[in-house]
Amino acid sequence: MRFSERTGKTPTKAVQLQSMDDDLRNGLWNAFYRVFIRPHEVDDCMYLLENFLMALWDELLKLPLDRMPSLQLVCAETRNYFFGSWKWYQVYDFLEYVAQTGCSPDSGAFREFTMLCNEVLRREVAGYRFIGDKIAPIIDETALNEIADATNHAKIAGIKGAGHHLEAAVAMLADRQNPDYRNSIKESISAVESICCVISGCPKAPLGQSIKEVQRRVNLHSALEKGFLCIYGYTSDEGGIRHAILDETNVDFEDAKYMLVACSAFVNYLIVKAEKAGIQLGQPAS
Repeated sequence: MRFSERTGKTPTKAVQLQSMDDDLRNGLWNAFYRVFIRPHEVDDCMYLLENFLMALWDELLKLPLDRMPSLQLVCAETRNYFFGSWKWYQVYDFLEYVAQTGCSPDSGAFREFTMLCNEVLRREVAGYRFIGDKIAPIIDETALNEIADATNHAKIAGIKGAGHHLEAAVAMLADRQNPDYRNSIKESISAVESICCVISGCPKAPLGQSIKEVQRRVNLHSALEKGFLCIYGYTSDEGGIRHAILDETNVDFEDAKYMLVACSAFVNYLIVKAEKAGIQLGQPAS
């Protein structure tokens, strides 16, 4: 995370789901340029792209072929659309078209292009990835709303600790310069620990202990208790997040995103259950 973001001078950018900022747009164009344009410019072999660019001019840009300019100008015109009039979803249409039309799915160009695009999408915290030759969402508005609701709900209910942990988890997940997936998961779990401590009245108890008291107080279904304790165990075992935070531990965006969404949903659920049970959440339960 940059200094300006850590100090609150500039906001940390959230997951890009229905938008595309300049960094993301630039990175995706660069992936296309590096794989399809630059090699042919250097070798003066633009004619090798003629069929692809003609199809792009006809099928994607939907312009008359008898007005098609030189291949270099086709590239320039495509760039104008990419950075000019195209909305964020039209950029994704273009990328899919390139993957499906510009090369065969078993070619090195296809693998390089989709890999580069996914690297950019991951780096810029976009909510989409190439899966095969299709761009698919990896996080949706429902999940984002669940996270926002849990953070706000926790603060309104007076559970500042849970809200702060979720905010920290989001910041670590969305940090484009240095994402910290391990500690994002740790913060997500800590949010659940925090609310369980409040509901159970055991401020220093670990989750494994406090959740049993939560089950008794709010009539938590035993299957939910067991399920969440299993997830907690994943973050506590020898290869997990809390044990050693080893460099070789394989933790990525999808792991941290799943844990953040799951923990946010569980925090929301526990707040509602506690309120229905008449438990005052702004102070430790007695």
